[in-house]
Amino acid sequence: MILLALLLQFAAPAAQEARFDTCVDLATSNSDGGVADASAWKLSGGGFLADQCLGIAHASARRFESAATAFERAARGAEVAKDRRAANYWAQAGNAWLAAGDAVKGRAALDAALAGGALTGTALGEAHLDRARALVAANEPVKARADIDLALASAPADPLAWLLSATLARRSGDLPRAQKDIAEALSRAADDASVQLESGNIAALAGDEAGARGGWLKAVQIAPATPVGRAAKAALAQFDAGK
Repeated sequence: MILLALLLQFAAPAAQEARFDTCVDLATSNSDGGVADASAWKLSGGGFLADQCLGIAHASARRFESAATAFERAARGAEVAKDRRAANYWAQAGNAWLAAGDAVKGRAALDAALAGGALTGTALGEAHLDRARALVAANEPVKARADIDLALASAPADPLAWLLSATLARRSGDLPRAQKDIAEALSRAADDASVQLESGNIAALAGDEAGARGGWLKAVQIAPATPVGRAAKAALAQFDAGK
C-alpha cells in the first residue's frame, strides 16, 4: 500500500504536466480551441496549469488583457501551492499587461515576479527589462535605467535590452552610452527595423548625417509599411526639405 501511494504521488504530477503540454500545443496552434480546452480543464481540476494554458491561448490570439488576467490567476494558484513557477507566471502577466497597454498593472505584476527572488538567468533579465518599459511609460527614467542595467547583466544576448538601453541613454542626453549600446544592438539584430531607426536617431544626435541617413534608409527597407518604417521615412524627409 505504501508503494502504491508513492507511485500515485509521482504519477499525478507527471499526468498533469503531460496534460499541460497537450493544452499548450493546441493553444499555440488554434487559440480558440486552446481557450475551450483550457477552460474545460480548469473546471475539471486543472488548477494553475490550466490557467497558464488559458493565458497562452489568449496571448496567441493577441487578447492580451484576457491573457494577463489568466496568468495572474495562475500565479496566485501557484503561490497557494507553493510552486516556484509563480514568479514566471507573474512575469508573463506583466508582459501581457504591457502588450495590452496597461503599464500600471504591468509594473505591479512584474514587482510581484521579482519580489521573491525565484527568477534567474534570462527570465530574470526579461522581467527587469519589462519593468523598465513600465517605468519609462511612468516617466521614471532613473529607476528604468537601474532595471535595464540589471536586464543587461542577466540577459546580455537580448538585442531589445541593448536597444532600450540606447534609446533611454539618447533621451537622457548620454550620447556615448547611446552610441555604445546601439552598436551592441546592431551586432545582434541589424535586420531589425527598430534597431536601425534608433541607430539613425543616435547618429543624427551626434551630427552624423551619413550615419543617420544609413540607419533610417535601412529601417525603411526592412519594414516600409510599419509604424517604424514610416517614422524612418519621415525622418529622412528632413534632408529633402533642406534642399
